[in-house]
Amino acid sequence: MIEFVVLSIRNEEVFPFKMTEFILASKSPRRQMLLRNLVDHFIVMESDVEESDLPGEEPAQYVLRLATEKAKAVEKKLAESSMQDVIIIAADTIVLDDDKLLGKPEDARDARRILNRLRGKTHRVLSGITAFKPSVSMLSTQVVCSDVPMRDFTDQEIQDYINSGDPFDKAGAYAIQNETFNPAPEFADCYANVMGMPLCHLARLLTDVGLELDRTVADRCQNSINYQCPIFQNILY
Repeated sequence: MIEFVVLSIRNEEVFPFKMTEFILASKSPRRQMLLRNLVDHFIVMESDVEESDLPGEEPAQYVLRLATEKAKAVEKKLAESSMQDVIIIAADTIVLDDDKLLGKPEDARDARRILNRLRGKTHRVLSGITAFKPSVSMLSTQVVCSDVPMRDFTDQEIQDYINSGDPFDKAGAYAIQNETFNPAPEFADCYANVMGMPLCHLARLLTDVGLELDRTVADRCQNSINYQCPIFQNILY
């Protein structure tokens, strides 16, 4: 039996995609929160894709492959259901420092090592995103890259942040949206990308599978994460 988690937002919100059934191939709470700013209703299905990189695989290839495999894994699960005309959205996000892939910390010691490595430096976050409409074999993908300049936080700030428990389920051992730790106050790119779902870029991808471009998503995204985005007009206009 396939289990679905159905999510929706307030009925008074106006979105352009009310007649389309969406599936998010992720159980990430952050991706679910962000996606609510673009579509009014979606179903969550976990893809169960192995997330290890392949020998010799470039970071952009890796993250794009995973996003595509997640979407296609969900398509296979749908073969067991009565759902047919859907759009599957999938994403994967990685943190890179000097081309070294930084995953989720194994423990407090590993989190301290990662944060020590990142502090006072600029690293990159790459998200691969996919919009897939299986009924017409339409698939659109993109890799979105953001530079993240980290502040030079103190040893005590690192320890306090580790004690909070926040680093342990996050690649790179940090959440850019954590207001207390505030790891990257000088960040000036797509904030949603670092959180795992670059919405303006996704809105563009959805036009490739037959939907109208929703330019109002930028306002909703900025309001939901309390961030004034300096780049959304370059993407949507």
